[in-house]
Amino acid sequence: MNDPLKTYRRRFRTWKNGVNLRSELKNYEAAFAAGNLAIPDDSAVRLTLRNRFPGLVPKPKGTLSIIAVYHNYNWEEGAFEPALAKFGTVRRYDWFTAFDHSGRNWRGSVKAEMNRDLVARIGKWVTEKRPDVIFTYLSGELVFPETVRTLRSFGVPMIHFSLNDKEHFVGKVRGGLAFGSRDICRWFDLCWTSTEDALKKYCVEEALPVYLPEGANPELHKPGEQQKSIDVSFAGQCYGNRPETIRRLGAEGIHVEAFGYGWPNGPLATDEMVRLYAKSRINLGFGGVEGHGGTYCLKGRDFEIPMSGGLYLTEYHPELERIYDLGREIVVYRGFDDLLANIRSLLADPQRAEEIRQAGFRRARKEHTWEMRFERVFSLMNLI
Repeated sequence: MNDPLKTYRRRFRTWKNGVNLRSELKNYEAAFAAGNLAIPDDSAVRLTLRNRFPGLVPKPKGTLSIIAVYHNYNWEEGAFEPALAKFGTVRRYDWFTAFDHSGRNWRGSVKAEMNRDLVARIGKWVTEKRPDVIFTYLSGELVFPETVRTLRSFGVPMIHFSLNDKEHFVGKVRGGLAFGSRDICRWFDLCWTSTEDALKKYCVEEALPVYLPEGANPELHKPGEQQKSIDVSFAGQCYGNRPETIRRLGAEGIHVEAFGYGWPNGPLATDEMVRLYAKSRINLGFGGVEGHGGTYCLKGRDFEIPMSGGLYLTEYHPELERIYDLGREIVVYRGFDDLLANIRSLLADPQRAEEIRQAGFRRARKEHTWEMRFERVFSLMNLI
């Protein structure tokens, strides 16, 4: 039974978070306009980076020396590692496993220790064999601005990668420092964000941004020969409006098999998710950001499901229009009634569903692999 007080508090937090995010974006847009700034196009990015590294000579694809800084939470290794390997040799620093910090306070002592170790390790690698590029997936929660400034002093082109800058560009602030990208982004040579409306934020913070969404790995996300045994499935965490939406679908006679943290079925490994996509007549998606009403961002499943050969039905938001032909390659819904109508229509017309599924697969394979994302970034940086 739902606790009315908990429900009220959750709704209040969602409302408050939404107000804060809208205020943050409004303030950045005002600063962007007041500074007479412009979002750099590809030519401006290339010119800036070539002026910054005038002696840089591009190399053939496959010959780069790459340092990658990231931790594998659940998807990173299957995305970054095989894609980066297409461009050359990779040395990886995993800040989580670099040393034992179990049972110790992260902000009390471990963060400072990790930052010192990161600088020392990267400095040693640069001295041993100078890399062509340093790729990082970090945040202000993990590194101090002075750490990134020191890494930049090594003179190696550095990339900052960030997801969901709608919610996390600033994020929590402790001791005057943001957990997101705000305080560290200016020290990178190129900031790759998957959030289009964060471009202005990066410009205001004196960083050089490029907008590129996530991708998927075709070596992992590929169609399987699975019989369609599930009408509707969902793979993702249980939060926000997701459980209520799935409950309401059940009340309308549409059973959704849900997997992930918080659902009775629990989470799935990547290979199991790929099989689920193939077994499902419809793969359901949600575009919202946890705890932020009316805030949407692109998700990894926006690429992984179509690339795996699954029919994808997800919540509409404008950034989807840039990556798919809506209604022809994936299907979108606006509100519960539209969701219900789309499910019933797709289940009743398997031929149309199959045409959309195949078109979505072709588009994902043609334009949305992680390798293609890195190819774009490395080309902009004049590395290849």
